[in-house]
Amino acid sequence: MRPIVLGVLSSFFFASTFVLNRLMEAEGGSWMWSASLRYLFMVPLLGVIVVGRKGWQGLMAEMKKNPSAWLLWSTIGFGLFYAPICFAAAYGPGWLIAGTWQITIISGSLLAPLFYVTIQTTNGLQRVRGNIPYRGLAMSLIILLGVVLMQIEHARQLSFQSVLLCVLPIIVASFAYPLGNRKMMEVCSDQLDAYQRVLGMTLASLPFWLILSGAAVYTAGWPSKGQVVQSGFVALFSGVFATVLFFAATDLVRGSMQKLGAVEATQSIEVLFAVAGEMILLAAPLPAPISIAGMILIVIGMALHSYVSRAKITKGAVS
Repeated sequence: MRPIVLGVLSSFFFASTFVLNRLMEAEGGSWMWSASLRYLFMVPLLGVIVVGRKGWQGLMAEMKKNPSAWLLWSTIGFGLFYAPICFAAAYGPGWLIAGTWQITIISGSLLAPLFYVTIQTTNGLQRVRGNIPYRGLAMSLIILLGVVLMQIEHARQLSFQSVLLCVLPIIVASFAYPLGNRKMMEVCSDQLDAYQRVLGMTLASLPFWLILSGAAVYTAGWPSKGQVVQSGFVALFSGVFATVLFFAATDLVRGSMQKLGAVEATQSIEVLFAVAGEMILLAAPLPAPISIAGMILIVIGMALHSYVSRAKITKGAVS
């Protein structure tokens, strides 16, 4: 029960990202500042954790081995992930973005052939190119259907152009996030823990965020005090609290694929927390019934996807 509770709590803090981004947009803050400030704040926050865990020297040593790879994949995994998410906040409510974001599961599955995995064969361990998990992908179609239902209701209220400006950036982000993070895992080759890798990617993506900050100053001026404070909360809630809670939950069940799948499925509740957060902070109305049906399908799809994926892994381990 404890891992599930921790997973739900991490989902709550992750959801704060979508709600606070929407709040900053509603108050007239630039999406460029919303994006860049989060990662600028993440540097000292994660730095304290990594230094406290005595991992700073190890991180610097790894980054010096292949700085170009760190720069490229960190910019893709963090820059082309979070900047589009903040841009989309100008065209859709947080709950819609949180729900649509779940298609990253589908995007991640489609990226499988770009990576190699190690498998046990009669000739020993071998590295082979990954295959698209079609069974899990079929379960993901339930998530996609839920996203479509939510977007249909959204399209009734806004122009087709506005809907595209909400959906397309999230699709870009949904591919950039798993691509950048998986490539960085290959570069690190299990030499760093999650905290070191996230801090390293944050540091390596700083050129992108500084350029974006410069563009924000030129086009919108300096951020307001409220946007700075809210961005700090996003960095703290999502970058630290949510990450620590989720890692703690997965560590507790690392020996059970079934329980690990259940913990991962708790992340689908983000969309429900986003709805509640917007209703409280922005006085947003309850989504229409068709959107609620879409949310339910997303939660079901996430649970089924996790179950199928873990069942496949368990079967492979037994055989």
